[in-house]
Amino acid sequence: MSLLATTAARLTTAVVDLVLPHKCAVCGTVLGHERGLCAGCWSELRFVVPPVCRSCGVPLPGAGVASPICGLCAAEAPVIQRTRAALVYDGHSRRLIVGFKHYGRLSLRPLFVGWLQRAAGELLDEADLVVPVPLHRWRLLHRGFNQAVLLAHGIAPGPEPRFVPDVLVRHRPTVSQQSLSRRERRTNVTAAAFRVAPAWRSAVVGSRVLLVDDVLTTGATLDACARVLLAAGAGAVDAVCLARVTESHKAPI
Repeated sequence: MSLLATTAARLTTAVVDLVLPHKCAVCGTVLGHERGLCAGCWSELRFVVPPVCRSCGVPLPGAGVASPICGLCAAEAPVIQRTRAALVYDGHSRRLIVGFKHYGRLSLRPLFVGWLQRAAGELLDEADLVVPVPLHRWRLLHRGFNQAVLLAHGIAPGPEPRFVPDVLVRHRPTVSQQSLSRRERRTNVTAAAFRVAPAWRSAVVGSRVLLVDDVLTTGATLDACARVLLAAGAGAVDAVCLARVTESHKAPI
C-alpha cells in the first residue's frame, strides 16, 4: 500500500469513527459511551499484575517475597534493567493490537496509553528520555506510522521525561518477526541493525532511557536497542510494552 493510500485509509477510519456509533474495539458491539471495550471483552483481557519478576517483568505464580525474581534473571541479569508490560499477549489482546498496528485503529491509542502509563509506573517517573523502538524507513513508508512512536509520545507528552522519537535509527532492514521461531528472532534482529543518531549522542550519555514498544516476544528487539544505547553511554535502560508473550499464553504476532 502506498503512503497516499495508507493516509487515505487512516482519514477514512477517523471519519467513520466520528459519524457512526461507537463500537467495542474487539467484538463490534455498539456502546452507549465513548470508544473502548464492552464489558464482556474487558473481562477477557489479561492484565499483567503482581507478582512479576522485578527485572524482566514476567508474571510469576503467587510469590511470598516482596521483590521476586525469575530463575532466568537470577542466573543472568538482563541487559535491560527493568521491563514491564500492561497485558498478556493472547488472542484477545492480539485483536486489539493488530487493529491498531496494521489497520489504523488509531482511536485505540488513548486506551493503550493509559494502560502503558500504569504499567510503566516508577520506570516512567525515573526516566530521563522516553525512546520508541524505531522502524526501518521502508516499513515506516509502507505502514504510514510507527506505533511505538504514538505510544511513547502518549505516555510522555510533557517536558519531563523527554520524549525523543529519533534517538535510535534502524538503518538495516530485517525480515518480519511474525513467522520466525524464538531462535530465528534472536539472530534476525541484533544490535547491528540499530544506531544512535549523531544529534542525540550527547543526550544519551548518562541518561536513564525508557524504551517503548508494542509487543514483547523473545525480547530480541528491545535487547538489541538497549545494547546500542548502553554502548553509546546510557546510564541504564528500562522498557515498557503494551503486551508481552508468556509461556502459557502464546499467540501469533
